[in-house]
Amino acid sequence: MLKIESLNKKYPTFELKNVSFEIKPGQIMGFIGRNGAGKTTTLKSIMNLVHYDSGKITAFGKDMNEFELENKQRIGFALSELNYYPNKTIRQLSNVTKRFYKNFDQVKFDEMCKVFSLDIDKKLDELSSGMKVKFSVAIALSHHAELLILDEPTSGLDPVSRSEVLDLFKQIVKDGRRSILFSTHITSDLDKCATDITYIRNGEIIFSGKKEEFIDSYFYVNDVTKNAKLLNEYISYKEDEKSIEGLILKSKKEIFENNKITAKVPDLEQIMVFLERNKDNESFNF
Repeated sequence: MLKIESLNKKYPTFELKNVSFEIKPGQIMGFIGRNGAGKTTTLKSIMNLVHYDSGKITAFGKDMNEFELENKQRIGFALSELNYYPNKTIRQLSNVTKRFYKNFDQVKFDEMCKVFSLDIDKKLDELSSGMKVKFSVAIALSHHAELLILDEPTSGLDPVSRSEVLDLFKQIVKDGRRSILFSTHITSDLDKCATDITYIRNGEIIFSGKKEEFIDSYFYVNDVTKNAKLLNEYISYKEDEKSIEGLILKSKKEIFENNKITAKVPDLEQIMVFLERNKDNESFNF
């Protein structure tokens, strides 16, 4: 579906460095990292909204630069916030949008609006954040997009709307013919729907692969004995008056268990929080 190879882009204060990953049919890939890590820059580079310095992007087996118009017919893309023509109605926006897609299916769009309870006579500015996401997805499905690329689609959604959108993602890829790449910093979204994750940190990919494989690489420790001799075994940790808690590599599990300290399977949030911390224990002075 999509392959990014050694993507580089340098700004005065930020740099994408050899970003590489790929998406196969049927996958939901969560693109994670803290704000400013390079998620949006990468997505914009894929769509040629950012002119990258070097690297190669291939969609459906064809070079994205050489076959941009052809490939974009098969991609549904939406940035984190729809803010173009806020005073236009959904009906008006769809009439404009369909001119860009050879395969736009008006019947399918009307059907999607009914499924998503979208009032086509409402202005874009009158839609909630969740409805704007559903509108973007309705447009993508109506031109039969095979790959959806979405930037922070669940940001700002209430829990019910977020759950609906994540369930929708699972339905979209169910037949194995479509894939979704969506950036997020909400790790609980990945727990619910992602098959794969790509983790970017300071402009560099530190992991891309199956979600279970990523989680299986680490263990979480909450040491109430506060064994200072083991501090160097952590990837990172934090300490308070009651315990030391932190993240360790799977290979270190036995060391802690030999010291009668339980190591548990972490969730994605725990992994991300501790991978983003400094190596040394952080202290805050107010």
